Amino acid sequence: MNKIIRVATGILLFGSIWGFSECIVGDYLRSANLPAGAILTGIFAVGLMGASRILYRQPGMQLGMGTIAAFMRAFNPFGACILCASIAIFAEAVVFELIWLRLSNDIIRKPHISASAGITTAYTCFVVGCVVTQVLTPLVATSRFYVENLLAFLPQTLSRALIPALLGSVVLPVASILTRVDISRIRSSLYYPATLAISALLWLVVVLA
Repeated sequence: MNKIIRVATGILLFGSIWGFSECIVGDYLRSANLPAGAILTGIFAVGLMGASRILYRQPGMQLGMGTIAAFMRAFNPFGACILCASIAIFAEAVVFELIWLRLSNDIIRKPHISASAGITTAYTCFVVGCVVTQVLTPLVATSRFYVENLLAFLPQTLSRALIPALLGSVVLPVASILTRVDISRIRSSLYYPATLAISALLWLVVVLA
């Protein structure tokens, strides 16, 4: 029971950090005319999902994180299309879960494996997130979808995905250091208040921003 609660609060914490990065950091990146989507996927999405999988070793946790991050994005009405961003976030979480079905901490410890996993995960998450967004957003908004629009958009998406892929090749090997950390050794009296307080603070900032 303690493990379930610990994982649930971990989902809340990491999902809130991810949502915070999408809402606050993403807006700053767009204001600076930087490729916000590529950077957010390559560093924050892949980094946070990879770190949480390594720390908790719990499949399905990243899908919960994506749900919280997508929901959190809906509370911040500024920046890019809210619906687009929320769909992309959830799609990235689904893709991550599928890619990491067979990966374990023992494998991730190897630098060349973690680097290649970072490239594959970041590239695929970004491409699928963009494609799913291009398909679902017009269907939800107008009940219409045109394949020619997707095909025209696809080459640009594939080329833009190189940025998150390069970032992922660095971020995931750095996150693999966490294989040495045993999250269960953190005292409950410290773990729960800290995770809940940080999560609440992040939500407060996003809602009031």
